[in-house]
Amino acid sequence: MTELPSSMHAVLLKGHGGLEQLEYVEQWPLPQPGLREVLIEVGACGLNNTDVNTRTAWYSKGATEATTGAALEGAEDDDASWGGAEIRFPRIQGADVCGRVVAAGSGQGDHLIGRRVLIDTWLRDWNAPMDLDRCGYYGSECDGGYASYTKVDVRNVHPVESDLSDAELATFATSYVTAENMLNRAQVGESDSVLIPGASGGVGSALIQLAKRRGARTVALCGEAKAAAVAAIGPDAVLPRAPDDLGAALERAIGRDKVTVVADVVGGALWPRLIDALARGGRYTCAGAIAGPVVAFDLRSFYLRDLTFTGATIVPPGVFGDLVGYIERGEVKPLLAETYPLKDLVAAQEAFIAKRHVGNIVVLP
Repeated sequence: MTELPSSMHAVLLKGHGGLEQLEYVEQWPLPQPGLREVLIEVGACGLNNTDVNTRTAWYSKGATEATTGAALEGAEDDDASWGGAEIRFPRIQGADVCGRVVAAGSGQGDHLIGRRVLIDTWLRDWNAPMDLDRCGYYGSECDGGYASYTKVDVRNVHPVESDLSDAELATFATSYVTAENMLNRAQVGESDSVLIPGASGGVGSALIQLAKRRGARTVALCGEAKAAAVAAIGPDAVLPRAPDDLGAALERAIGRDKVTVVADVVGGALWPRLIDALARGGRYTCAGAIAGPVVAFDLRSFYLRDLTFTGATIVPPGVFGDLVGYIERGEVKPLLAETYPLKDLVAAQEAFIAKRHVGNIVVLP
């Protein structure tokens, strides 16, 4: 058995605020796996918007601005997490872990020791796994993967057989499971056309691949500088981030001025035009609002055109296992934009916030 150290490197989130709240430490206690838990040596951990939004308290109802990565006026600590509860500090964030199991608590999980694994990011009450009110998020309600080692319930651990690197595998968890959940919620199938704002980001680029996997047509919206890279992912059409006349742009791109589904993580000022782009009976599914959470909503567009709106946050059991199968069969591809050493997490998060990349950014302990 590998001899384990007594301490590890980690990045601590000390409280809500700006990037100054992230502190790299070289001596932090090694997690001790308890009953039904395993200890994982982290090979790589991907970044995601939840880290930024939690740090800045963007989830607070007092915050109404777009995600900027800076501390937000009006935010309150007591509703500053994705689930509306306070976060305990210091917290080690980071959900998208790829690593190897090195120890198991109370002998449970011994069969996983030495295996390369991914972590299902949704923490559940396993006595009531479908109870959404009892769910937490890895790296939010417990310490996560911005460290040399992390621990997690053995039921959240998924061995993965793949030729992909640890860094490539760390691009999948949050983005692809979020995207798959959005498509499940909107019941996307081969007869659908899906409009994807923010298509260059982690979730957006995952939506392209996963919707195409279902046989749907995909239309990506992104900035001009990223259009070629987004086109290489394989959407049926790539349009500017905010076309002056979205209907006309769709007509030129796919031969019709409406789509059946909008899969959105952007929101903001563009939002009313996204709703106008939905065909009668269309579906809107949302898992983010990085361009702004407060939008102009005309109820007449909603009810007169028989639209269906679904939020998509907590992912049901089984979806992560589906994703691991897609990875192992090569049905989805990683989009690794850049890697940083763990000690440079602040620089990595600055690059993530700047949104000049396509795909996902990963840190390596």
